[in-house]
Amino acid sequence: MIPGPYEPVEDGLVRFNLAPEAAAEAVLLGCCASRRWALRVAAHRPYPDLDALLAAADEASYDLAHDDLTEALADERSPGLDPTAPSAAHTALRAAHAAYESRFGHAFVICLAGRRPTEHLNEMLGGIRVRMTNEQDEERAIAAEELRRLARARLTHLLTNHPEPDTAGAPR
Repeated sequence: MIPGPYEPVEDGLVRFNLAPEAAAEAVLLGCCASRRWALRVAAHRPYPDLDALLAAADEASYDLAHDDLTEALADERSPGLDPTAPSAAHTALRAAHAAYESRFGHAFVICLAGRRPTEHLNEMLGGIRVRMTNEQDEERAIAAEELRRLARARLTHLLTNHPEPDTAGAPR
């Protein structure tokens, strides 16, 4: 369903548009684990271009009900670091994620698409530190926006079939 390496986005979009409903929904659930979101985006196929698909994904994200967002957040995992990062960095990040998850009841969600891997630790630790001061409702809105951005990055990554390794802004 997804194109081979270096095939243009049009090929990936054509395959996505022509995929059976269940296959399209499965791919979409890998981008955002809200069943309602995936059903809605899949139901509006075919998309004429990537921008139209991303606009539909955004619209579906903005319309997520409380339970839909809870479902999507439950499937997220807090982003980690490159395995070659120093062990102290991994320890600090695990502790920060644990504190965040204890306070808010879900994984810390942040889209790092477009950031260099060397920036990930600072972005994540800084983001957690700032967002830990948020009230529950405010943080939920921020997490929803980050989830929307992640879904966009994951869709783009899938349809362009980038060969580079997984990142916090790419598919799981």
